[in-house]
Amino acid sequence: MKKRLVLFLALILSIGTVLSACSSKDTTAESKGGKNGQPYEIKWYTIGTPQKDTDKVFAEVNKYLEKKINAKVKMTQIDWGDWDQKMQVIINSGEPFDIAFTNGTKYVQNAQKGAFTPIDDLLNKEGKELKQVIDPALLEGVKVNGKIYGVPTNKEAARQTVYTFNKRLVDKYHFDITKVKTLEDLEPMLKVIKENEPSITPMATFKAYLPYDYIFNNEMPFAFSIEGDRDHVTNFFESDLTMATYKTMHSYFKAGYLKEDAATSKDSWPMDVENWFVRMGDSQPYADLLWSRSAKYEVVSVPAEEPTTFNDSVSGSIQAISATSKNPKKAMEFLNLLNTDPYLRNLVDKGIEGVHYEKNAEGMIKDLPARIDKYNIPTYSIGNFYTLYLYENDPKDKWDKFKEFNDAAKPAPTLGFHFNSDPVRSEIASITNISKEFYPALATGSVDPEEYLPKYNKKLKDAGIDKVLKEIQKQFDEWKAKQNK
Repeated sequence: MKKRLVLFLALILSIGTVLSACSSKDTTAESKGGKNGQPYEIKWYTIGTPQKDTDKVFAEVNKYLEKKINAKVKMTQIDWGDWDQKMQVIINSGEPFDIAFTNGTKYVQNAQKGAFTPIDDLLNKEGKELKQVIDPALLEGVKVNGKIYGVPTNKEAARQTVYTFNKRLVDKYHFDITKVKTLEDLEPMLKVIKENEPSITPMATFKAYLPYDYIFNNEMPFAFSIEGDRDHVTNFFESDLTMATYKTMHSYFKAGYLKEDAATSKDSWPMDVENWFVRMGDSQPYADLLWSRSAKYEVVSVPAEEPTTFNDSVSGSIQAISATSKNPKKAMEFLNLLNTDPYLRNLVDKGIEGVHYEKNAEGMIKDLPARIDKYNIPTYSIGNFYTLYLYENDPKDKWDKFKEFNDAAKPAPTLGFHFNSDPVRSEIASITNISKEFYPALATGSVDPEEYLPKYNKKLKDAGIDKVLKEIQKQFDEWKAKQNK
């Protein structure tokens, strides 16, 4: 009887050992790839118009990834206009996927509600090479409640809004654009263009620039001053500066410098259509070269502000790992490689050498027709800029200038602060609707601000703006106190 008991116990122990070994083997296989050691397929959603040669390029990508990290990638692009809605449906459905492009407020909101995985530990292990090369300001700026939920694109960390001009017209009329410091400085040039260039709209549709650090965006009435009191949130629509700026825009609108439908137009003013004289946008070092290459004619810019690092500028392009990912470690291994391996980064971005682009003897590149027609991926949405090949007409110090640009930028007042709007959700909803009603017309000069700004501010008061301002200030003060410890 004792012999049988001993044999039985030995059998149980041996089975346990085998099961343990199998479990260990399965876990190891899972960490190395997919089930049974097969390559794990990473499901990646990103922004941009779907391209004809994506399958061809990713066949090469996956050959490389199988050798490097025993993984494959299925990249799905969602078109620009559909991105926000379709991606939110995917997230809300709980569909398993691994990586998604995200940015700005959507990134913060989805991180706060648990849709993305905190990656601090993954960055210290599977992403350690990535963490060494990325600008620390970017990682600091994408923290939500002290944790990092996505890998920001290592590019310009700062924002610098500029006035951009059609250089042909600048040269034709001998304009000195170096004297342009403010919105008002544009007036003499706009008048000349209006009187002499009937096929040109003097001002491409843009919203007036104001020097504020916005809690949500420039449509919502909550901001900290960049140049004045940086410690207190205000309704900037009550400021004298906003009134003066909108009065200038209204005078330009009445003079016919903007299109009559400026407040409602969905025209994105493509750079390659030469029907404008001046526009506004966010710049980066040597941006004029990039824009001129895209436009097929020369443009030239002057700054409207000093480089400043905002939450929006550091969170403009992020790859987040989904909370539904079945293998977040493998997803981070891919992101680590994508951001540190020049071959992979350029393959995903530029396509296949000899098919989509070609190199010269110095290692600089030019696009081939297949790149333009069949594989034109938005560079900013993918990863680290500093491993990208330079184009033949790029300055050789381009990436050095990016680093200098970032180093010279000053931090915005709320860099790293992310407001939790839950305590004032209903007020925010009402204010959002009111802002959509008033802001586009005011910011494009389509209505008289002396009449409409008071109406706007009255409606904001009635909707509970003071309660929201108080809550923002409370949370900001708490955040600031933690930063100063």
